[in-house]
Amino acid sequence: MDPCHFVRILVGNLALKFPSTQSSSSCYCKIKLKNFPHQVATIPQQDIETNNCSSQKPLAACFSLSKSQIDNIVSKWGSSYKVSIEVYAGGSGSGSTCGLSSGKLLGKVSVPLDLRGAESRPCVAHNGWVTIGKNGSSLQLCLTVRTERDPRFVFQFGGEPECSPQVFQVQGSVKQAVFTCKFGFRNTSDRNLGSRSSLSESKAPRKWLPSLKTDKDQPSKERKGWSITIHNLTGSPVAMASMVTPFVPSPGSDRVTKSNPGAWLILRPGCGTWKPWGRLEAWREPSFTDAIGFRFDLFHDDITTAASVTSTVASSTINTRLGGKFTMDMTTSLSTPSISPQSSGTGKCSKPEVEVGVHHVTCTEDAAAFVALAAAMDLSMDACRSFNQKLRKELRQQQTQNFVV
Repeated sequence: MDPCHFVRILVGNLALKFPSTQSSSSCYCKIKLKNFPHQVATIPQQDIETNNCSSQKPLAACFSLSKSQIDNIVSKWGSSYKVSIEVYAGGSGSGSTCGLSSGKLLGKVSVPLDLRGAESRPCVAHNGWVTIGKNGSSLQLCLTVRTERDPRFVFQFGGEPECSPQVFQVQGSVKQAVFTCKFGFRNTSDRNLGSRSSLSESKAPRKWLPSLKTDKDQPSKERKGWSITIHNLTGSPVAMASMVTPFVPSPGSDRVTKSNPGAWLILRPGCGTWKPWGRLEAWREPSFTDAIGFRFDLFHDDITTAASVTSTVASSTINTRLGGKFTMDMTTSLSTPSISPQSSGTGKCSKPEVEVGVHHVTCTEDAAAFVALAAAMDLSMDACRSFNQKLRKELRQQQTQNFVV
C-alpha cells in the first residue's frame, strides 16, 4: 500500500537582534501551535550591524500533522491557523513551578500557515527578520517557518504484543496484514545473543512444559528473558526485540530505577545471524508515579557487536496510564519526528502504532525493525510496573521450564 499523508511544520534559523541600547544575557522562545504541546528553543543573539539571516542555523521545532488532523484544522480555523513564537529574556523555559523559570516576555510573532497547500508542495511561510518589540522597541527576530510533505508508512498491532498478534499496514480505513509476532521467553543463559543466535533457532518448533509450581509459590523479583520476533507473511523472521538486561527492583524498593534500567536489543537478520540494530533502556521515573523514562541508542551501520559505540536518538518519558508516543531523530535536523513508535499505556488494550518516514524504509527488514522497537517499548510499560503488582499470565514465566526443540 501507499504511505499515508503527513505534513511537517518546521521552525528554525532563529536569531535575535537587540537595539544598541539593549541587551540580554540569555533568551529563549516558546513555539506554539494550537492543540499541540509547545516546544522550547534557545535563541542566539546577533550583532546589530549584521543583517544577514543565515539559513545554516539548526532546526528549533517540528510539528507533525496527519491527514485527519489537517482536515479538522482546516474545517475549524481555515487560513487563520498560525504558529506563534514568544520570545523571553532570562530563565530557560523548562521550569514548571509557579513560573519561576518563565523569564520576561520581550515580544511575539504569529505566522499564518497554508496546510492545504502543504499537502502538495513545500512552502516557506516566512523567512527573514521581523520586528517583535513592544512599545515601539526595534527588537528583531530572525526565523524561518516552512511546511513540507512527510509521507509515512503506518503500522498497527492487531492486539497486545505479548499475545503474538498480527501487524497491519494502515492507510485511512484500509488495513492489510504485513507481519506476524511471536512472543516468548528467551533462554537467559545465552549472553551473546547479538552475535551468535542463528535465524534457524527462531524457526525451530518449541514446546514449553510448565512446572507444577505456580508463580504464587515463588514470586519473581525479576522480569527477564522476554522476546518478540517479527515474521513476514512467509514465516521468515525479519526482526527481533530481546530483553538482554533483566528488569529488577532497586534495593529496598519495588521499582525499576534509572540507575539500574532494564534493556532490550533490537536485532536484524544478517548473514545467518542476528545483528544488533539498537538498544532500548527503560526505567520507572522517581518523581512521576505514572511515567517511565527511556533511552534508545542506535548502532552505527558498520557496527555488528553490542559492545560497540552507539548514538542516542531518543530520550524522554511516557505516561504509563495514558500511553503516548516517543519520537526518534534519524536525520541531522533536531526534533524531526519521522519515526514514532507509540504505546497505548497500561490498564487498557494496547495496540501500538508505528509511523516510519518513507525515506527510512528500503526493504521489509527496515520496517520490521521499527515494529520490533514499538513492541519492546510497549512491553517495557509492563516490565517497569511495580513488583508488588501481578502481571498478566502471558508475561509470567514459570520458575522451572523444559525446553524441547
